[in-house]
Amino acid sequence: MAKKALITGITGQDGAYLSQLLLKKGYEVHGLVRRSSHSEQFDHRLRWLGIANDVQFVDGNLIDPSSLCRIVRAIMPDEVYNLAAQSFVKSSWDQPMLTANVTGVGVVNMLEALRLEAPEARFYQASSSEMFGLIQQPVQTEKTPFYPRSPYAAAKLFGHWMTVNYRESFGMFAASGILFNHESPLRGLEFVTRKVTDGAARIKLGLLDKLAMGNLDAKRDWGHARDYVRAMWLMLQQERPDDFVIATGRTTSVRDMVRIAFGHVGLDPDAHVVIDPRFARPAEVDVLLGDAGKAKEKLGWTATIGLEEMIVEMVEADLARHRGTKR
Repeated sequence: MAKKALITGITGQDGAYLSQLLLKKGYEVHGLVRRSSHSEQFDHRLRWLGIANDVQFVDGNLIDPSSLCRIVRAIMPDEVYNLAAQSFVKSSWDQPMLTANVTGVGVVNMLEALRLEAPEARFYQASSSEMFGLIQQPVQTEKTPFYPRSPYAAAKLFGHWMTVNYRESFGMFAASGILFNHESPLRGLEFVTRKVTDGAARIKLGLLDKLAMGNLDAKRDWGHARDYVRAMWLMLQQERPDDFVIATGRTTSVRDMVRIAFGHVGLDPDAHVVIDPRFARPAEVDVLLGDAGKAKEKLGWTATIGLEEMIVEMVEADLARHRGTKR
């Protein structure tokens, strides 16, 4: 019989690519969706990949434990991937309680539903490099101390440690991926990489003149979501559960990422990019750089898609989108 997977956050970037991967491997894929999120466009990422009709949607909510117990009992999944979160860091200062409940407590709700209804299921928690925050070591590994700098990062840290706690307390197969920034053409427009590639495309097509940005000097370790969902799956195929940093080992400033995107379409970013203090974070994470040596050794995982290739793919996708809507 085909393995059954339950994915929370299935309509997001990672959920869509993970669904595609699991379907190719013969899984039966179920996706948790909030009824309030339903609209004509709620599954647009899955439709972009051509798989919207191949997954099964179930109504539920991470902050409603009874719905999670009902869903787990009905599906009895072999693997559960918890990707859902209030994941936009800047919004977490405006909505700290929502972020805490969904991104933090929601993890416990899912773990408890599994403990009660399907304790043999394998669980993946989407932890985040934002947990490192004010970095305590120049290169971050699984042993680097955490120092969260946003309500989002603090909520992720709670979910991360509760995953470890359920693993150690109840013997559950609960693994966490401490994923560094990962992007794609399916990234939301509110995130800086997609904001930049979409801005470059619109300026190139004459739909926009200026792109307002925040801190251009922040540095991140950027990889491609297709590579990173492969790491998620590999974690749940191991003999024992563990936590893994997933990163490329290369850090790049927002400024340099902007140059790559604008350079691809023959534009000078200095002529179009302006700094707007409204986009500054109350507490900035200046630099992140991950060491995925453990993942390479134990999972056989390495990143295969480089930053330049990824940015070009994103710009081309945004050009295609806007050419399709340009009047």
